[in-house]
Amino acid sequence: MVQEEGRSPAGGGREPGAEGSAATRVPAREQLMTVTVDERDEAVVLTVTGEVDGLTAPRLQDAICGVFDRLDGRVLVVDLTSVGFFGSPGLHTLTVSAREAVEQRGHRPLRIVVDDTRPVVRPIRHSGLDALLALYHDVPTALRDR
Repeated sequence: MVQEEGRSPAGGGREPGAEGSAATRVPAREQLMTVTVDERDEAVVLTVTGEVDGLTAPRLQDAICGVFDRLDGRVLVVDLTSVGFFGSPGLHTLTVSAREAVEQRGHRPLRIVVDDTRPVVRPIRHSGLDALLALYHDVPTALRDR
């Protein structure tokens, strides 16, 4: 798959903070991370693909918060198995979202799908966040858990 280069802002200038020539521009946020929403009867599944870092974590936070109002008793499953980089802003996003779901909105705990071979589970476990989050190895298992 070929990934297109990020677009220049209107007027042809470079994006703020972009370094170097057009060939070395920092990719647009939309290229670094995508979030898809799958609304099911028993759950809403957010599938995250790409990198979760300081640039993209606010979009992940917005996606999670946007689903909270539509849960209607369903669980929220966040599938991170296609994430290639997961930085500390991602940890913060999961912490804030997990607490908001339970403490402020009265939802069931977030279900986070991670793969032991992916870079996401290491920072979650190293930070102790695995004590706050319900971790699963695949979406079907996360959906089956009552």
